[in-house]
Amino acid sequence: MKTRTYRIILNREPEGGFTVTVPALPGCITYGETLEDARSKAKEAIELYIESLNVHGENVPDDEDTLEYTLSLAV
Repeated sequence: MKTRTYRIILNREPEGGFTVTVPALPGCITYGETLEDARSKAKEAIELYIESLNVHGENVPDDEDTLEYTLSLAV
């Protein structure tokens, strides 16, 4: 079994909780009440997404070769 790497983006929602997106997997979005819940649900969503790709014989992308930086600018 190959280990794959995925970047997740957690956005705090005004009403509470976090929406999670997985940039490498278009449409892979979930929600969690807490950070721990959001991470757990993201893992589950990624696993289900990959399972569906495998069933349909599609390529499984990941973030293995993705580099990410955060820049802070005074504007």
